[in-house]
Amino acid sequence: MKTAMRAMVLERVGEPLRLREWPIPEPREHQVLIRIRACGVCRTDLHVFDGELPRPKLPLILGHEIVGEVVKLGASVAGVQVGQRVGVPWLGHTCGQCRFCVSGRENLCEFAQFTGYTRDGGYAEYAVADARYVLALPDNYDDVAVAPLLCAGLIGYRAYRMARREMLGNRLGIYGFGAAAHILIQIALRDGMRVFAFTRPGDHATQDYARSMGAWWAGGSDQRPPEPLDGAILFAPAGELVPAALRAVEKGGVVVCGGIHMSDIPSFPYAILWGERVVRSVANLTRADGEEFFAKARQFTIQTHTTSFPLEQANEALAALKAGEIKGAAVLVV
Repeated sequence: MKTAMRAMVLERVGEPLRLREWPIPEPREHQVLIRIRACGVCRTDLHVFDGELPRPKLPLILGHEIVGEVVKLGASVAGVQVGQRVGVPWLGHTCGQCRFCVSGRENLCEFAQFTGYTRDGGYAEYAVADARYVLALPDNYDDVAVAPLLCAGLIGYRAYRMARREMLGNRLGIYGFGAAAHILIQIALRDGMRVFAFTRPGDHATQDYARSMGAWWAGGSDQRPPEPLDGAILFAPAGELVPAALRAVEKGGVVVCGGIHMSDIPSFPYAILWGERVVRSVANLTRADGEEFFAKARQFTIQTHTTSFPLEQANEALAALKAGEIKGAAVLVV
């Protein structure tokens, strides 16, 4: 087996990724070596690239929506086979012993490690991953189609479950209609939700796209919906949307912030929070989230709208995502 691979490497925050010859890592005791077939390009990758998430491992291989084939097992790996197709998500490892882990909230682990942030990810030909944190993938998706489900799908689904827990009706607002929203709307519609899609003001193309996906209504984030919402999920990392969403939700409604990073939330009057409205964030994911979500993804085929880029064009993919030029999700094909 060869000993070196191609990888797109972040050497300094804010500088373009560089194509490098990189040693193929050797799997440790509980790890597997994966030959990567595809890797989604996520907005979280942009936050790492731009320095909005502090203290990344440097140099770093970005990417946490990894689809690949297991080619080598560590000494103590069980339940994963050579040749198996698996997915590697954002949550790469937890301690299993802190108060969050033992209470079933490993997404909040004090010592968690994250793929493509504190450990190398999938903008490369190979990656190692903790076998206990990889996910079995449904057979009814090809490599490119399934990649966005590993973060946009998983985090979107966790945000949706938290919103549903508080909602008194079926009127769901989604602010930021990108990779997560175009997956989530399909699940929400199957659950009988009426979806109200909010985009950048004046982005009529994305509003048309949302309506084509089944949105009940679509408009700019500077607009009020035609009727009050029971809940709202924010995927756009813009803090000024929190007061806007609070104004849009009914009493007893919930606003869920689905991103790992958001600009500062401006001050707002207590009156728009009063009435037992709730604002909450979503942090990371758990393995149970992954198992539950992919069980649902096996029940029906979630259509992912993707734009593919070769590995060497990772910088172009990140730039297109940042500029809002991607409808759906961007995926690197290795």
